[in-house]
Amino acid sequence: MSHNRIDGAAHKAAGAIKEATGKLIGDRELEAKGAAEKILGTAENEVGKSQDKLGAALRK
Repeated sequence: MSHNRIDGAAHKAAGAIKEATGKLIGDRELEAKGAAEKILGTAENEVGKSQDKLGAALRK
């Protein structure tokens, strides 16, 4: 498994926590930063999936 998939999952989780915390305490900046980090995590996860598929194809 690509390190990007692991990092992406971590960013998505951290982003979700920040976003929820921002909503809870009414901090729109924290909420936005959390949403952005979730998007980053999703993108990073997709890069990792592509790397894994490419690696599997090259091993054949």
